[in-house]
Amino acid sequence: MATKSTWDVTRALYDVPSPTASRSIQVLPMQDVTSIVFVVDDDVSVRESLELLLRTAGWQPETFASAQEFLCRPHPTGPCCLVLDVTLPGLSGLELQRQLAERTDMPIIFITSYGDVPMTVQAMKAGAAEFLTKPFRDDALVSAIRNALKRSHAALSREAEMRVLRDCHASLTSREREVMALVVAGRLNKQVAGELGISEITVKAHRGHVMRKMKARSLADLVRMAARLRLAPRGRQHVAAKRLGPLPRQVPGDRLDDLDVR
Repeated sequence: MATKSTWDVTRALYDVPSPTASRSIQVLPMQDVTSIVFVVDDDVSVRESLELLLRTAGWQPETFASAQEFLCRPHPTGPCCLVLDVTLPGLSGLELQRQLAERTDMPIIFITSYGDVPMTVQAMKAGAAEFLTKPFRDDALVSAIRNALKRSHAALSREAEMRVLRDCHASLTSREREVMALVVAGRLNKQVAGELGISEITVKAHRGHVMRKMKARSLADLVRMAARLRLAPRGRQHVAAKRLGPLPRQVPGDRLDDLDVR
């Protein structure tokens, strides 16, 4: 009786369905085609099988034989995730995960033939998106990748928002930054004026400039922006935000009298 080669056995674990069976895999919308899925596995047959599966699902795969080889690749700027084998020559998958801890925009999906509970717990506590034990179904991996890319999109959106916030804050004058810091800490106009040695009218003028430059719709909105930028003690910002309540919807014609510059 004929025996299967190592290639055939490994290939079977990641076999891409036939054209008829492939209908069960949802092809991603065009806006996700540029999402990159990195694969790091020292088994060439696994890399080739996963590359074919990922292309069939509509993603852009990039494969690497080792963690060191992957680390030589420049950081991607778009949505991405990493399918990572735990057991690798040299730098292991878990060690690579520790090195990538700051890359929240690149979720990690672990795959392994030798997984155990402690290893799984360690990987998940360190932020892994999923931990799959071979052999696993193609649709299980596709689903895990889809969820990981959603996390990547969200992380990149948050980073973009932070860049805008930092740019807006950088556009403030030094005096406007002083006023903003005191306002979000809960100071009234009279208190700000006393601490800075300026008139209340001047404080109102600066507050108006701050609101426009920061593109804040309300004082509560400004407090949240300052909290994200870490411009004041978090405890005081939390109390102020809680007191102000949910962010109100902006209605044409509405204004805060305290922010009105006359």
